[in-house]
Amino acid sequence: MSKPQEQATERWSLEGRFQHLLHSPRGEVEGVMIDVEGIPVQFVFDKHAHDPGTRAFQALTAGQTVVAEGTLMAPPPKGEAPHEVFAFEQLVSIDGTAFTPDAAEREVRGRVARIHHARHGEPNGVVLDTGDFIHTRPDGYAQWGAGLEVGAEVTAAGPARPLQGGAAGQVIEARTVNGQPLADKPAR
Repeated sequence: MSKPQEQATERWSLEGRFQHLLHSPRGEVEGVMIDVEGIPVQFVFDKHAHDPGTRAFQALTAGQTVVAEGTLMAPPPKGEAPHEVFAFEQLVSIDGTAFTPDAAEREVRGRVARIHHARHGEPNGVVLDTGDFIHTRPDGYAQWGAGLEVGAEVTAAGPARPLQGGAAGQVIEARTVNGQPLADKPAR
């Protein structure tokens, strides 16, 4: 990794191995460390950004290969940092697969570990033994409830995004369950 010219607005694309999340004193995720050919590199998230790439890092395990883009930050006022620090711009790929935020169509398979309930108490999906949450909405659960009992084998497909809060797995907005389409969303 070479140093850029004195221009801090140059966007860099770096490939490395995810090491760990960095947290603020309040416990919020504020960045990540990756290892780029043996060199530690820090990416810092914008406090006000809700980029799906920042959420995706929360579902990673140490050692996964990532490609992230960012702009090199100026050195801190007290002198040089012990490693390069970049302002995070976007996550490009995870383990060689292009990262497409929130709209990526994914298929998951597993056994139903438990029924998931919406805030008002109605069943709205299931959590698989893989940790993935298949969100069917209450009307979709009513459509497929008999096939979604605990222990049942389930395959679901739909747009996916990582679960937040450090939980392993992803949430799938189910479009199909066991190969059959869910009824369209009701009008609101």
